[in-house]
Amino acid sequence: MRFGPRVLYTHPAVADPLLDILQRYWGYAQFRPGQREAMDAVVQGRDSLLVLPTGGGKSLCFQAPALLRPGVALVISPLISLMKDQVDTLTAHGVPAAYLNSAMAPDERRRVMQGLRERRYRLLYLAPERIAGEGSTFVPWLHEAGGLSFMAIDEAHCISHWGHDFRPEYRQLGALRSSLPGVGLHAFTATATARVREDIVAQLGLQDPVTLVGSFDRANLLYRVLPRHAMATQIRQILARHRGEAGIIYCPTRREVDALAASLAKEGYRVRPYHAGLTDDERHAHQDAFLNESVDIVVATVAFGMGIDRSDVRFVIHAGAPQSLEHYQQEAGRAGRDGLEAECVLIVSSGDFLRWRDILSKNGELTDARQGLLRDIERYAASVGCRHRRLVSYFGEAYSKGDCGACDYCLGELEAVPEPATLARKILSAVARVGQRYGAAHVGQVLRGQLSEAVRSRGHDTLSVFGLLREVSVDDMRGYTDQLLAFGLLRQVGDPYPVLQLTEAGAAGLRDAAVLDGLSLARQRKPEKGSGPKKSRVEAESWAGVDRELFDQLRGMRQRLARERGVPPYVIFHDTTLRELARLKPTSLPELREVYGVGARKADDLGPEVLRVLHGG
Repeated sequence: MRFGPRVLYTHPAVADPLLDILQRYWGYAQFRPGQREAMDAVVQGRDSLLVLPTGGGKSLCFQAPALLRPGVALVISPLISLMKDQVDTLTAHGVPAAYLNSAMAPDERRRVMQGLRERRYRLLYLAPERIAGEGSTFVPWLHEAGGLSFMAIDEAHCISHWGHDFRPEYRQLGALRSSLPGVGLHAFTATATARVREDIVAQLGLQDPVTLVGSFDRANLLYRVLPRHAMATQIRQILARHRGEAGIIYCPTRREVDALAASLAKEGYRVRPYHAGLTDDERHAHQDAFLNESVDIVVATVAFGMGIDRSDVRFVIHAGAPQSLEHYQQEAGRAGRDGLEAECVLIVSSGDFLRWRDILSKNGELTDARQGLLRDIERYAASVGCRHRRLVSYFGEAYSKGDCGACDYCLGELEAVPEPATLARKILSAVARVGQRYGAAHVGQVLRGQLSEAVRSRGHDTLSVFGLLREVSVDDMRGYTDQLLAFGLLRQVGDPYPVLQLTEAGAAGLRDAAVLDGLSLARQRKPEKGSGPKKSRVEAESWAGVDRELFDQLRGMRQRLARERGVPPYVIFHDTTLRELARLKPTSLPELREVYGVGARKADDLGPEVLRVLHGG
């Protein structure tokens, strides 16, 4: 079952227990798309699979029903940091929750176990390793001691060999099915193709599950792809639009992470590195600093991200291509979890994909499936068209919008090249004329008519293709070459200095222009002097009517309260709520309870302080 972007349920006149819980504990007056159906499946005891992109309110789909069903809900979560963040947030909302993990002190574990015996919790978070190790005795005990309400498996794509983040310990979870008859089993993930969804159902032994697949479109994210030409400059141009805002920069290697983090720190940015080469203590400290807003930027390898619950990440930069569109959607999706505007920039070159193929080949992992995943992300980077449309289409979803208003193409930052087939044949011809024995830089020099020593010494200045594209810039030339590589007309071979060669399709296109019908090539449109990148429609709308000065004061209040209580600031309020407060300026506790994300518990707890900031006193 799929559901669209419209709001499915609003506050009804008749009693609705789930909606009452949603408003009383979380301060939400309506369900997001798909939430109601997912919650109903849990409440009714049906097995289910929910695929809902990051920021869509996935966790709420098992948290809210846990307050309605008797007993304790068991949540399987892959990371200690994710457990702690979610339990802290639930506790702040007045929901009795706890976790058990290997990092806890013995007295903490005893306290939680006693709480389970006394049936004080409605949710318990566990790692899959604990289930795999002692689950055969612990879970049945839990079922008898507290009455197991249901099991929710978060990040369920980890169970699939076809998923982008396979974890062997997840495979053990299916064995629990036979030992817990009558207990509903629910799988939740933000990213899963149809093949992965089928594997999740099979591996967990889900019985006649309710399958819900939400829209993969994150309309609040602004997607840009930049051909790499001066990485350091490109990154700093992006950071200049996000001064003082939270963001993540993904780099391919630890060395690049350390170098960039050190460089940015010298320039005054509040930044920390994160990768597997750091000690556990260093990684935890840097992650906590980011979550607590002591730093704004984390420069990281892909080791960073899963379980990061900071909702106000306003940008994610990929300084190099990830392995697949699944990886990209998951990593870029860590921006804008609060539903507000965020920018996702992929800085890419054809060398990224060559490097991935080399790494996977050396590791014996370059299967046909992995090759296909690389081709998909390569074509996304080179595509001429709406980025939102391309992403959702990859996951099998029809995209009904015309202009998304939130990508480089729809904002007019890219322009289609006239006569792309003619341009492509000139580049293909140059590759052939130099004997298919030179790299992209040399081919570009020949086409642009550059009399470099390498060109002159090899006599390539006498070729018929010399100077055919004198008017094309170095950056645009590299971009066109990368696009022809992505479309399978060229390939790169050799290491460490790859050369360009024609593929069979490229050779056919060189012989017959009709083969290239339908080809589209694009270049970056040069911005008008004094103008910067455009803002998305979502950004313009989200700030409408907001008192910016008041918003900043509310952020200061949130930071202070978070430090006093020892929790991350987003546990107090999300930015979405702060903007609503600065827009609506409620004057009383009843009015405050109606503001998105406040709810009765927080209005009673924090209301006087919020009203003081809003109106003085």
